[in-house]
Amino acid sequence: MRKLAAGNWKMNGTAGSVVELQALIAAHPMPGCEMLICPPATLVQQMASVARGSALRIGGQDCHPKPSGAHTGDVSAPMLRDAGASHVIVGHSERRADHGETDALVRAKAEAALA
Repeated sequence: MRKLAAGNWKMNGTAGSVVELQALIAAHPMPGCEMLICPPATLVQQMASVARGSALRIGGQDCHPKPSGAHTGDVSAPMLRDAGASHVIVGHSERRADHGETDALVRAKAEAALA
């Protein structure tokens, strides 16, 4: 079984967090498992650039089930991939509670992420 240690930053972090991440990567070797950070969408591209070449992976916190369209504020799985994300969280309890996401919607998001 593959080991994965993931951290969801939720609605936290700024551009200064990217600098801190860069210093951490330089100072500490990665452990014997895959490491994943899921920052806010505004930081995915910058963090993926900083993490490139290391054992650290960057993921998105959510994705829309459609690849594109008039969905203000949403981010699609292809957009996350283009920004350098290798993973995405779907079906988080906070998304379900705060946005009323159903099992059907979570399934559609998972299918979009795996496409």
